[in-house]
Amino acid sequence: MRSLIVSVAAGAMMLNPVAVGATQTRDEQRVLDLDQTWADAEVAHDATALRRILDPRFVATFGSAAPVDREGFIRAVLAVPRDPTLVQQLGERVARVDHDTALVTETATVGSGAETLRQVTVYRLTVVYVRRGDGWRAIAVHSAIVPATR
Repeated sequence: MRSLIVSVAAGAMMLNPVAVGATQTRDEQRVLDLDQTWADAEVAHDATALRRILDPRFVATFGSAAPVDREGFIRAVLAVPRDPTLVQQLGERVARVDHDTALVTETATVGSGAETLRQVTVYRLTVVYVRRGDGWRAIAVHSAIVPATR
């Protein structure tokens, strides 16, 4: 039964995809801008920026792995050797804001190797942001690797 529901939902998404790039509200654009700043901070290994963007209660999950808190996430980012050829391109971005909560779904294509991007991995991400004072902070992210298509 569950596989039938998943199949129907997947079919509906293919027939009626969310309008990527549709007009964004001001808050949605702010969240998308912050989201890009976060991606840039990861590539730059900027722990100060990551601490500013990630809420103290932040939690991250990757596939079926155990959750990681903010400091564990930052340690994981910094543990990867810095690669000057690394790029992270965000795509299929959709933001929704409801009061003090925002949701972003997107893909992140991460590659290295200069112009040829010899090694590429694509992730599907869902990020939750909360409004804190007059700004936004990421409080949760879930990511999973998108299987390569042949």
